[in-house]
Amino acid sequence: MLRMSLVIALALVACKKETKLAPGPTPVTAGTVGADGVRRVPVEANKEGYTPAQVGAKPGEKLVLVFTRTADSSCIAQLKTPDGKLIDLPMNTPVEVAVTVPASGEVGFACGMDMFHGKIVADKS
Repeated sequence: MLRMSLVIALALVACKKETKLAPGPTPVTAGTVGADGVRRVPVEANKEGYTPAQVGAKPGEKLVLVFTRTADSSCIAQLKTPDGKLIDLPMNTPVEVAVTVPASGEVGFACGMDMFHGKIVADKS
């Protein structure tokens, strides 16, 4: 029992929860539009969580989020995609995740331990 408590405590210390983002509209996040018309947005997975933690996009837009893990933390070694799949994020290796922005609202992604969160927000402006 003591060993289990210690493991849980260490896991919680290794991963701090993301800070809340300010309410309000999310402007479209920069990225690079390829010849295919799909915008690629780099997202860094680091010891603080995801940078950026909030990606603004046009409703219905097709995106590729390019995740790169830059911290040696088991908490962010996996990504839970908006459709619920778990994907490994090897250190310093870009991993592309295709996402279609909802017509309104937002879709989220998280680390494999569900401690760090990010989201894609439909921005109608």
